[in-house]
Amino acid sequence: MLAARHVRPHSISSLNSLELDDFQFAESGESSDATAIDDEFATVEEEEPLISQDPSSPTQTPIRNLNSIGQRLEPSNLSRHTSTRRKYSQHKPAGRITVIMEKVRDSKVARIVDKLAVSSEPGLTNAQLMLTNFDLKPVEPERRQWGAWNFVGFWISDSFNINTWMISSSMVANGLSWWQSWICVWLGYTIAACFICMTGRIGATYHISFPVVSRASFGIWGSLWPVFNRAAMACIWYGVQSWIGGECVTLMIRSIWTSYNDVPNSLPVSSGTNTRDFVSFFLFWVCSLPAIWFPVHKIRHLFTAKAFFVPPAGVAFFIWAIVRAHGIGPIVHQSGTASGSKLGWAIVQGIMSSIANFATLIVNDPDFARFARKPRDALWSQLITIPVGFAVTSFIGIIVSSSSAVIYGEPIWNPLNLLSYFLINPNTGKTANGPARFGVFIISFAFALAQLGTNIAANSVSAGTDMTALFPRYLNIRRGGYICAAVGLAMCPWNLLSTSNNFTTYLSAYSVFLSSIAGVIICDYYIVRRGYYQIRDLYSARKASPYYFTFGFHWRGYTAYICGILINIVGFVGAIGKPVPKGATYIYNLNFFCGFIVSSGTYYILTKISPIPACSERWMEVGDEIRNVSVAYGAEGYQDDSQSGSGDEMRIKGDEENVAGIRERKVGTDF
Repeated sequence: MLAARHVRPHSISSLNSLELDDFQFAESGESSDATAIDDEFATVEEEEPLISQDPSSPTQTPIRNLNSIGQRLEPSNLSRHTSTRRKYSQHKPAGRITVIMEKVRDSKVARIVDKLAVSSEPGLTNAQLMLTNFDLKPVEPERRQWGAWNFVGFWISDSFNINTWMISSSMVANGLSWWQSWICVWLGYTIAACFICMTGRIGATYHISFPVVSRASFGIWGSLWPVFNRAAMACIWYGVQSWIGGECVTLMIRSIWTSYNDVPNSLPVSSGTNTRDFVSFFLFWVCSLPAIWFPVHKIRHLFTAKAFFVPPAGVAFFIWAIVRAHGIGPIVHQSGTASGSKLGWAIVQGIMSSIANFATLIVNDPDFARFARKPRDALWSQLITIPVGFAVTSFIGIIVSSSSAVIYGEPIWNPLNLLSYFLINPNTGKTANGPARFGVFIISFAFALAQLGTNIAANSVSAGTDMTALFPRYLNIRRGGYICAAVGLAMCPWNLLSTSNNFTTYLSAYSVFLSSIAGVIICDYYIVRRGYYQIRDLYSARKASPYYFTFGFHWRGYTAYICGILINIVGFVGAIGKPVPKGATYIYNLNFFCGFIVSSGTYYILTKISPIPACSERWMEVGDEIRNVSVAYGAEGYQDDSQSGSGDEMRIKGDEENVAGIRERKVGTDF
């Protein structure tokens, strides 16, 4: 019995072109619906046969008038039968699953969820929708707007923050003189700048972010763990830095209304904070939200404004402190107390603390560098500005703290505490006059702006980019940034800072484990692959992709990453207050170098023993070829250029990619 599966014709000419492929034979007795289709088609044949059956005729003549048949075979009239035939042409369980999936897709909940989905390229499979969206794709030329001076402004603004201001305090406390600690700052940030330029070049050349870069080293799915690590730490640091920004807001309000310092506390003691500090923190948190809204290629204007306003305020603070102390104070005249091996290890620790302060930025610099117009725009501007900007800020912190020793009898390294003393003298209790209060307001505002810029650069954008990679179907950088801010508020950072003296030490120490990630990525790009990436394959979940490795995980990258962690793990335990062997402490004093060298060395050896695909025999960066990249399978220009491995490895199985899940999506929600 012949059943209609798909009917295309609407005219005599189209009916004459019917092919056997447009029909399929059905087994009798499958269902009453299937039989109905066969009976209806048979009725059509009996009423008006397509071919004359008169045996006396010398030839079988086509019937001329087929209009009624064309009407009977309209697709609209056979839509019910067509869907039924499709269902019964496959085995019954698979058909039921398909029906259920279609019902789920058409449900109200599914429509709401679909509206929440962010914009993505049409024609992507379900697997690809877990790997890409607009914010994860290579930056197209229209958004590559960061020039060399934008990077200069970015790092000048980032260098002026409270942490950099105080970085020399621990070095002086360890027995170094001020000039020895300052040399450590120069060396540490110069080394950090080299690492920044190495990771930043990858982003500036191929215009991809850290989550996408890590796919080449850790695998398509294996990259999610380093990305999650970075996102979690960014959220925690966002809350901590916002709390410090709230302290700046407190000083700003106190400089206008001194009675703000005595606001009655309506919060319980168990909350861990008081009304005044929470209100200041919340105000800073709320004022930070608009900055998260802007896309990364436009947020550069915030850093430019910060670069013009904040450093002059720091210089004014510097001059003000010297004038009040009638000199630069005793710290610049005091010699170091450390000598011998103790001096040597103190210098090493000073250099390492400067590098560790940059560990997170070393890893996520591609998040900003990918917006560079040309790779060289992200090279010299960063290599020179980073050590100069951070060294100058550190020098101002040293001199101001030295001057405070003359004014108040002891050095005050925290600039916010010193400004508070400028506002109300702790020895006499006298409140500053109008001009002094105005000066405190301006400098406090500069520090608040500095904290905002640092929070956006080091935490908000990084967390947003990482969350985009974790849930690309529903998150973009903007949404991820707001989630980061929400987590920073919900985590109650005042509790973390007040109940555990080791918490900030733990956060700082934990960041050095990012050196293992940096070691694997830098070795993979510069030594193993020699600058060569196959960009489209970084968004492919096919087994034939050179970055798929084993179930999407790169065992060589993970082995090297774990080795880089193990070399530091014992010393890390010692850093948070547990007793450990002295040798482990010495190794940990070189934490970033140890993690980086061990992870990169292990990775190189493993790739020599077991080579990986998609490598070049000579240096070959092909980033100049990247324009508007389409990553959908079958898109124009897409090809599987992973020509390594056996024929079995190169086979692509369409069913594994869930081709049935391909959907075209409008460029929709940008929020």
